[in-house]
Amino acid sequence: VSLGNICRSPIAEAVFRKLVTDEKVENKWMTDSAAVSDWNVGRCPDARALSCLRNHGIETAHKARQITKEDFQTFDYILCMDESNLRDLKRKSNQVKDCKATIELLGSYDPQKQLIIEDPYYGSEKDFETVYEQCVRCCKAFLEKPH
Repeated sequence: VSLGNICRSPIAEAVFRKLVTDEKVENKWMTDSAAVSDWNVGRCPDARALSCLRNHGIETAHKARQITKEDFQTFDYILCMDESNLRDLKRKSNQVKDCKATIELLGSYDPQKQLIIEDPYYGSEKDFETVYEQCVRCCKAFLEKPH
């Protein structure tokens, strides 16, 4: 989960989907991404995010959406990008009666200890590449953890 669901979280979703497909465990995972805000609902990911993913041989057909109450009841894990997302998600989860999701920073799995995955929206292609690399490290480490 990220603020707008057009940069970081679609990259993380696409990376995780490719990892579980490559590991042949995609049937064990339901993967999606969402936004805390409703600003970009229905939009495709940022062109720079799509270009970054394509450069790594990954395609996505994701359309931005806002997180729902059902997400907290359906998903076992909701992983987010920064402290602001974490606060917003925990506040929203407190309003859900039977929340089963563990809400964490995706960066908490980073072997390089980069806790926050910064929003690259106002940055350059290099910033999108940094997000991609962080997502790969974090998603691999998350997937290796016993669930």
